[in-house]
Amino acid sequence: MGNTSTRPDYDVAVGKREKVESTADQLGRHPAVVVAAAAGQVVNGIVHIIIGLIAIAVARGAGGTADQGGAMRAIDSTPAGSVGLWVAGIALLALALYSIAIATGEIREDAKEAVKSAGRGMTYGAVGGMAIIYANGGSSDGEETATSVSAELMSTTWGSWALVIVGVAVLAVGGYMVAKGVRKTFLEDVDVSGQARRMFTAFGMAGHIAKGIAVGIVGILFVVAVITNDPEEAGGMDGALKKLTELPYGTFLLIIVGAGLITYGIFCFARARALARKRGR
Repeated sequence: MGNTSTRPDYDVAVGKREKVESTADQLGRHPAVVVAAAAGQVVNGIVHIIIGLIAIAVARGAGGTADQGGAMRAIDSTPAGSVGLWVAGIALLALALYSIAIATGEIREDAKEAVKSAGRGMTYGAVGGMAIIYANGGSSDGEETATSVSAELMSTTWGSWALVIVGVAVLAVGGYMVAKGVRKTFLEDVDVSGQARRMFTAFGMAGHIAKGIAVGIVGILFVVAVITNDPEEAGGMDGALKKLTELPYGTFLLIIVGAGLITYGIFCFARARALARKRGR
């Protein structure tokens, strides 16, 4: 009897899930969404190039914030100003929507890839939202946010453990990016051949390794903050990059990582091209 009553509910649930997955797949293939997502990858590349340039400037003694917030302020200072920020924000949000749609569509076929796509989507969405905030005259300080959130979490035992888990997870993401650069698996994300493929292979290797190092340091800082019971140790990308200057040959290392972030930005242009070529397929 129990099976008779629950089976229709199960069939309805399965039908709804399949409908959601089908809708997500159609959205991810829609030409307008694909083109907008490609534009988002171009913006993503520009943001990384700006962060890399700021990092190099910091290494040479100049001021600046080498993170997404610093990149948004740099865009705002150009003649494009708030218009440029609006365009950047909308393009990145479109890329986030595309990534989430891809994640939803592939969740049953490849759950691991779906999680990666969803993670990228949330990241793009966060940066896109930041661009909109700056376009409206607001601001966002990643370092202050990381410090305040860390302090709040560290006020309790479970919060401290949660912060350690987050730190380890972020460190793992950084390690994954380094491995992706070393193994050249990032080439699956681009559609180039010949001389261009060799060039973007070099950019991709340097870029993924550099970004992986930066992301990994962010994760380490979260763990260090808990160990030392000092939320000031926790920080975002800017704090992670500036920590490099405290190491032997730190200035040189920061310049190398900054250059790597620039190459990662250039590699994003190849990813944008690969997305654009999907239009109409």
